[in-house]
Amino acid sequence: MSDLKVLIVDDQWGIRRLLSEYFKYEGWQPVEATNGREALDKLPENPDVILLDMKMPVMDGIDCLTKLRQTHPKLPVIVMTAYGELEMMKQAEQLGIDGKVMKPFDVLALRDAVLRVHDQRVPAVG
Repeated sequence: MSDLKVLIVDDQWGIRRLLSEYFKYEGWQPVEATNGREALDKLPENPDVILLDMKMPVMDGIDCLTKLRQTHPKLPVIVMTAYGELEMMKQAEQLGIDGKVMKPFDVLALRDAVLRVHDQRVPAVG
C-alpha cells in the first residue's frame, strides 16, 4: 500500500523522525505534528491514519482525540503510549480508537497495525 498518508503526532523528535523515515522507505507519506493542536491544524492534509501519542504539551492525546471524534468520527487512530498511562488509555478507548501500541514499539508491528486499521476502514475495490 503506497501513498498511505500517516499523521505522526508525538512531542519526541526522535520518534517522529524514526517513523517518518521508515514510512518514507515504505512508500508512504508521513506528516508530522508535535502536539494535538498541531495535529488538528494538519487535518486538511487528509491523513489516512493517525498515530497519536498520549502525553504531550500544549494539547495531549485525550484532548486531541476528543476534538477529532467531533469532526472526523471515522478517521482511524492508533494510540501510542507508555506503560503507566492506563487511565489515559481507558479514556482513549471510550472515545474510540482503532488500535494501541505500547512504547517502546517495534516499527514493523506498528507498520502492520497501520495497515490493519486502514484496510478495515477502506472497502475493497473489485
